[in-house]
Amino acid sequence: MSELLTPELEALKQSLQDQGVKYALASFVDIHGMCKAKAVPLSHMGQMMAGSELFTGAALDGVPQDVSDEEVSARPDPDSATVLPWNRQIAWFASDLYLKGQPFEACCRSILKQVLAEAAEMGFTFNLGIETEFFILKETAEGKAVPISDRDTLAKPCYDVQGLLDNYAWVTEIVEAMNSMGWDVYSFDHEDGNGQFETDFAYCDALKMADRLTFFRLMVKEIARKHGYFATFMPKPFVDRTGSGAHYNMSLADRQTGTNLFVEADDPRGCGLSKLGYQFIAGVLKHAPAICAVIAPTVNSYKRLVPRGSMSGFTWAPVYICYGNNNRTNMLRIPLGGGRVECRAADISSNLYLGAAMMLAAGLEGIKEQLDPGEPHTENMYNHSLKELAQMGIQFLPRNLGEAIAAFSTDPLSERVMGSLMYQTYVDFKSQEWQEYHSHVSDWELQRYLKFF
Repeated sequence: MSELLTPELEALKQSLQDQGVKYALASFVDIHGMCKAKAVPLSHMGQMMAGSELFTGAALDGVPQDVSDEEVSARPDPDSATVLPWNRQIAWFASDLYLKGQPFEACCRSILKQVLAEAAEMGFTFNLGIETEFFILKETAEGKAVPISDRDTLAKPCYDVQGLLDNYAWVTEIVEAMNSMGWDVYSFDHEDGNGQFETDFAYCDALKMADRLTFFRLMVKEIARKHGYFATFMPKPFVDRTGSGAHYNMSLADRQTGTNLFVEADDPRGCGLSKLGYQFIAGVLKHAPAICAVIAPTVNSYKRLVPRGSMSGFTWAPVYICYGNNNRTNMLRIPLGGGRVECRAADISSNLYLGAAMMLAAGLEGIKEQLDPGEPHTENMYNHSLKELAQMGIQFLPRNLGEAIAAFSTDPLSERVMGSLMYQTYVDFKSQEWQEYHSHVSDWELQRYLKFF
């Protein structure tokens, strides 16, 4: 392949060289949203940008190819160029996958781009903010995962200042790295689980946010490791502690003016949301069970989606398909001030490219069909009895991965968004995960039954 670069790419290459970059990563994600890449010397950047780096899909989870298929190639997005804050000799590029010179239909990033194009045709930009929750822990000599700080033992550790200050060195390194890339962190805190933290940063368009979250998970793991610790984005690593969500904060903006189209000061329902926003909500609620299979994608995800269980009391995770005002017991929440919709069912293990694609497609359907979600719930939904919920017509979110995949597989939206190849791959891969979980004999079973029967 030719090393010829456009003037724009030549300028990018020179800028990276001036910053001391020696290598570039042509990075894409597997079905889990985890980075996969090849490293390329910057002298060969022209080849890389043209798709020189080939990958055998059969070697990866959820990149649906046979071992005999032609390799897919990664074509980097130059706008995503990011110098690694912890190793400034390397630049990371988010990439789209191609096959035989054409976009690969099962590329997660391309799937999101297709739904974003549909939104653009309707005159919308999809803006997205993600609240990143995660645990950073250390391993004891006995191999047990524990909080870094010996003082991080409170039964209700949320917003604990001592816990935050004890972890100041590594958490501020992450925050400073985020800000060095222009992410605009506006707060960070000790979360509701011991060893759990959250960073909140500015929203942006959904493709850029998906790239950023993908990079964020890589970065946090590397910085934690640098300090001798490890980060986990497992949704529910401890039975008696709150799980890690990744709340989606969503809005649609006018593509031409950038005006937030979800804002309505005179909202008769009192939530500060426009009619368009309510239609978006109605579409998401309509397809919530199928969406749940993608935004809560693991067996472990459903250990988080329970009303109680943490030592702090409630888990802060939704279990019902409903929406409300500034009320954290609904799946969809309209935060104080309105103008955006927060989905609280999503967890930090999800592949944001696929999750955002499903969410946006459902919301756009609600707008096209002019659906209405009914009146908001302002009460504590956890306090309702099953009979009361049934009388209100409130349905449960899937209670395990098996239920979620069953909903995903029967909802026409799933295949329309993902395409036939990724749709079937997702169903097959997650069905196998669920089956393997059920076939596994757990420690709980051994402790309960081995000497009992």
